[in-house]
Amino acid sequence: MYVGHRGGRTVHDMLASWDGQWMLALAQHGYHDVPVQLTDAHGQHTADTAYAFFPGYPGTVHAVSLLGVGTYAAAIATSLICGAAATVAAYRIGRWCAARKWPTDHDRADQAGTLMAVLFAATPMSIVLSMAYTEAIYCALAGWALWMVLEKRWVAAGLLTACAGLTRATAVALIAVVVIGALLDRAGGWQRWVGAALAPVGWLAWMITVAVQTGTPLGWFDVQRDGWNTGIDFGRATLTYLRDTFAANQTAGDVFTAWVILATLVLVVLTFVTRLPWPVTLYGTLAAATVLLSTGLMNSRVRLLLPAFVLLTPVALALAQRSRTTQVTVAVGTTAVSTWFGAYMLGIYPYAI
Repeated sequence: MYVGHRGGRTVHDMLASWDGQWMLALAQHGYHDVPVQLTDAHGQHTADTAYAFFPGYPGTVHAVSLLGVGTYAAAIATSLICGAAATVAAYRIGRWCAARKWPTDHDRADQAGTLMAVLFAATPMSIVLSMAYTEAIYCALAGWALWMVLEKRWVAAGLLTACAGLTRATAVALIAVVVIGALLDRAGGWQRWVGAALAPVGWLAWMITVAVQTGTPLGWFDVQRDGWNTGIDFGRATLTYLRDTFAANQTAGDVFTAWVILATLVLVVLTFVTRLPWPVTLYGTLAAATVLLSTGLMNSRVRLLLPAFVLLTPVALALAQRSRTTQVTVAVGTTAVSTWFGAYMLGIYPYAI
């Protein structure tokens, strides 16, 4: 609030910035009546521009607004509720991994789960869990779907993944985990086949919808490329960004973003070194890969990496073996840094996130 006031911006405006304006417009007007002042990265607005955004979040916001609340209030309420659900999912995943590592130490498993929840809630740019953005609803769906995979509840995992596939493209990582896990579970019965079949339904449905709208099989990818310069380049843009940022950039937001990218790469390695359950390792690695191996707005990398929150599991497990003082110190320090970064990126940083 203080940072926004200094920059002449209200909390209301900051929580609905940038893509949030698109989400609110889609929830209120649908895909065919989005105001023309909303444009892509090149300042263009075509009949296809809005289809870059998945329908899960704006559709949910529209449904909530039918209860008699405004679109903005419905969007923030949806994100807050989903953010809380995602935090609980983070706890469950952290506790599950800890219980597997220390099967007789229930207290330590509880600590690991709690630390996982705290680390997720205090992740850099976790402020987006309170904004009119898709991260909260996706993280909730993905987190619970992954927990269902760990528990081998395939129908629930498939349904949740189908819903996640309607919220953002990162769901391809989750789809891969559910399908592979279901196929490997020889004792899963008919449920595993249903789960595997359901998992890609949401994502495929939106790809087909955009293909019909644009008249090309890869329509969604074309809209992303033409409107937002987003595509797969196998990490070239990320490496260039890291080189240029560390060599010459003096903006705190970019330097911090570059360090988060490097930290993410370290966490990917740690998930393999610590031998986490393969669904956690695979999902975290693939979710991070969808961000780090693509082009597009590099300023948004920290936000886009939030769905790969399971990569924090090795940190939670390590902290669970430390003293309570160390745990509290890390939790408070992480929360303070995240609070500063979120406020900085929303109220001071001059570019979209």
